Parts: sequence; C-alpha cells; structure tokens
Amino acid sequence: MKFGTIYQKGKLTPIVQASDGRARLLKDVCAMGNHPDFSSLLELIIEADQKPNLLSELIPTADSFEGFYPEDWAPPIPNPSKILGVAFNNKELMKKAHKDPGVPNYFLKPPSALQGHLKPIIVDPNWGAVIPEPELCAIIGRKAKHITEKDALDYVFGYMIHNDVTSHGLKFQKDSIAITYDKDMARPEFYQWRNLNGPDDTDAYYVYHTRSKGTDTFGPMGPWITPRAAITNPNELAVVGRLGEEVFTQDNTANYRFSVEECIAEASRYFTLEPGDIISFGTTGKGSGRFPRGHKSLLIGEELGNISISIEPLGELSNPIQHQSGGA
Repeated sequence: MKFGTIYQKGKLTPIVQASDGRARLLKDVCAMGNHPDFSSLLELIIEADQKPNLLSELIPTADSFEGFYPEDWAPPIPNPSKILGVAFNNKELMKKAHKDPGVPNYFLKPPSALQGHLKPIIVDPNWGAVIPEPELCAIIGRKAKHITEKDALDYVFGYMIHNDVTSHGLKFQKDSIAITYDKDMARPEFYQWRNLNGPDDTDAYYVYHTRSKGTDTFGPMGPWITPRAAITNPNELAVVGRLGEEVFTQDNTANYRFSVEECIAEASRYFTLEPGDIISFGTTGKGSGRFPRGHKSLLIGEELGNISISIEPLGELSNPIQHQSGGA
C-alpha cells in the first residue's frame, strides 16, 4: 500500500494505492475499517506514530477511484516544515572533491519549490546549466532530535522519489561571491575544505543555494510514499533516470558516501526533525549513453521531453520540461 495526494475539486485530498495498482480515496478506505478520516497525509503520519498498527489495519477494499488526471497530482506532503537535501552524497561525485568533508553537507529547499507528478519543470533557457538530480528521500514519521544511526530508520514513515532540480547557472551567476579575508580575520577553520594556493591565500568562496535549489517547480516529488516496512534496505535501491525513453543515469543508493541512517542522525544533531519533514539523500553519479556524466550532462534548458525517475519498489516520477522566459 502506498499513499499520495491529489487535487479533488481544488482541494488537497489524500489517496491510497493498493496492491492491485488502483487508487482509492483515503477517506473511503478509513470508512471501510471504521477508522477516523484524515484530511491530509501529515495527519495520517502523526496518528500512525501513536498507533503502530494503523497502516496494517487499513484494508483498501473500497471501490477504486477513477477519473483523476495529470493536472490533479500534488506532492504527497505539500507543506513540510522543511526539506533537507544532502549535497555530493555519491562516491562517484566525491572523486572530484579536494577533500572529503567527513560529514553530510546539507542545504534547505523551500516547500514552494515542490511540484507534483506529471506537472512541468519550468526553466528559462537563459539560466544556463539547469540539471535534474534523481534522488531517494525519506519522510520523517515522528519528532527526532539527537538520535543515533542505529535508531534512525525508526523515525522514518516512508520513502518517495525526488527530482532535486538544480541550476548551476543561477547559483554561479546570482548566488556566489568570492572575497579575500584580511589575515587577522582568516581563521584556520575557514580553509579546511579546500587546497590553499600558498601561505598568503586567504580567499573565501561563498555559494548559496536559494535560487539554484529553491526556484518554483524545482522540487518534483512523488507520486507515492511507500511505507518504511516495505523497504528492506534503503541503501540498496536501484535508481534509473530517463529523458523520454533514453536512459541518462543508472545508479544505486549503495553508492551513497553517507548512508540514509548517517544522514538522518547527523541532521538531528542540528535540526529538530518534525513529522512530515523530508530528507533527500543525494543524486546519482553514473552516466549512460550520450550522457557520460549522467544528470550533469542533461541540460534542461537545452532539452525538451519528459524526465522520469524510477526507484523500485517506489514507482516512477515523471515531469515534462517546459521552457519559459522568466521561469515559473
């Protein structure tokens, strides 16, 4: 059983996908089992933490719900309190790093960037390099702070697919700056992450991810959340990205530099993780065919078609590319 969200008559409405592949309204499934109605998946997530047997008691025997269209899909969790991403969390990508950071590198993505299944990724070709990033993400199931790696998966409600669309063009054109520190201000910890060009090198480079990661439509997610119990090991999942029918990347979450557990536990040391929060664990690194560097070779501002990401058994997320002056 999987969980999603659609727009029904303009209202966000949670749905369930049963083993037969058909969709039911969550409220109908709950009514069949004499469970209370949930107006959102976040309400279900919170209740499932209090009642561990709740999901197993939901039997989707109600009539299937037909007749929803591509424009009806919404992100499964439309308004999480935060979306955390993990940068460069792939052993292939880390080969280019000057120094291994030793810990996951996090960034925040705003909920306003979220986009539903089959909805367009809208880019301005003048933004330069804009790329897809096929990723696994986890939905936090209960409040977490200072948790251990051993316990980290116990705080996960489920998993879904994320296309962490990223504009290196916007990042380096608009959100980056280089400065030279005065020597009395150049503290040693400012430079541990890079190789210095001699003893007088006090240059520092600031790169921010607000536009590059958070522009509207840069966060397609879904279409379904797969409960944690259905995933034996989130660190052994095959990830395939396609442009139309053409594969541009094939990789596996086994190639993460930091495991799912490490990323969640480390995040909880700095951020209080709330139910419904999303952590995205990093992109693929391996290329295929005319995309030798995988996702980095696919420039969305220069291509048209559908970008689809498959992670079994989570399903497939697909979004068309749309070019538009000024973006969304």
